[in-house]
Amino acid sequence: MTNDCRGTTRCAPTEFPFEPAAVAPSLLAWYGRQGRDLPWRGTRDPYRIWLSEIMLQQTTVAAVIPYYQTFLASFPTIEKLAAAGIDEVLELWAGLGYYSRARNLHKAACQVIEVHGGKFPGSLDGLLALPGVGRSTAGAILSIAFDQPAPILDGNVRRVLVRLFAWQQDPRSREAEHRLWQWADELTSRESPHDYAQAIMDLGALVCTPRQPLCPQCPFQEICQAQQLGLVEHLPVKRRKKAVPTRHQVALLLKDGQGRLLVRQRPLSGLLGGMWEFPGVEIGGTETAEAAALRCLRELGLSAALQQMACLPQLYSHFKLELTVFYGRIAETGRVAETEAQWLDDFALGSLPLHGVQRKAYQQLSKAQPVT
Repeated sequence: MTNDCRGTTRCAPTEFPFEPAAVAPSLLAWYGRQGRDLPWRGTRDPYRIWLSEIMLQQTTVAAVIPYYQTFLASFPTIEKLAAAGIDEVLELWAGLGYYSRARNLHKAACQVIEVHGGKFPGSLDGLLALPGVGRSTAGAILSIAFDQPAPILDGNVRRVLVRLFAWQQDPRSREAEHRLWQWADELTSRESPHDYAQAIMDLGALVCTPRQPLCPQCPFQEICQAQQLGLVEHLPVKRRKKAVPTRHQVALLLKDGQGRLLVRQRPLSGLLGGMWEFPGVEIGGTETAEAAALRCLRELGLSAALQQMACLPQLYSHFKLELTVFYGRIAETGRVAETEAQWLDDFALGSLPLHGVQRKAYQQLSKAQPVT
């Protein structure tokens, strides 16, 4: 098999170990029988398709479906989304993770309204100019919403192509990106790009799964190079996992004389941007959690007897967090040194987008029933 496609926009058919023109018809026939019935299927509305594609980035379909439906109930149009406040968007996104997607979603909605008059751009360059839209997402929107032939290369499609061509090197290397995009482009149906894009994603999700793929059910069984070489279970080649560092922090659940809790909003940029949390600090060096909690309390300009409630783990994409939660009762509210912090009651807290581990800490408060 010859893999060299350098210097061309599309690989020539003679460089394939099978006839590329036969791929789309067999895949589309399979899709007609086995394709998934999903809430964002059956529409050509670019707003709904864009929303689903952003939510599906690094998230499973099962997790996305309820968020997608709730989101559309609140923001049925891009005009509604653009007019909403970022807090409203983050509140509905809370629990879905990777919160930069929510911030970019809101920015992109505003950009579509302001720059494109509320009409989604129907070109690759126009879509790539939207915050949070990469090449694969843009390809999916072009194919599914606008029926324009455009390759996609999400995780499912990448795995299908790696096995189909028996790519035995790092699937995320620079060379792999070059080859896989070329193959994706060559195989994309020019006649039915709308169905093809959904079909190849479904094939990866339902049949060409990461573990124990259902090869007998695959429309590519006879041409799959990994199948012929007995490499299906070994591909894609696993990348070496980087060690995930652990960060140790404390969070203070401080209640005032009116039963309100002290919270603050994170900066809009950076990790968990725009989300809300309880005051806290990083535990430094040889410092104990108790010492860090007292330091945080002093920095707030407050005093209280603190009691430890829980230690909550949370895994993020690049680190693991261990959050030690303390509770304290403030006799008199007084002024807080951190001017951005606010005292809020349970009703107000219920409508705030507290990020995952912070919401768990809040839930621990009622369970622990701390002595007041």
